Amino acid sequence: MVKTIKLGHIDTVNGICPECQEDTILVAIVTDFYRCTNCGYDVKQYVNGSIKYLKLEDQDVEWLRKNHP
Repeated sequence: MVKTIKLGHIDTVNGICPECQEDTILVAIVTDFYRCTNCGYDVKQYVNGSIKYLKLEDQDVEWLRKNHP
């Protein structure tokens, strides 16, 4: 079960990081994009019956650069 914790305006979730493979806390960078607090890797949230966190693709990184400097 994934819990979402709201700390003021910072969204955090508990999930498995696809980079370090650890069950860790992920902190929202922007909606649907999170950073692993264990290894610092940025991931994308994917919801399709269950919640998964995926490695960012090149177009995701480019979107983040253009929209959230």
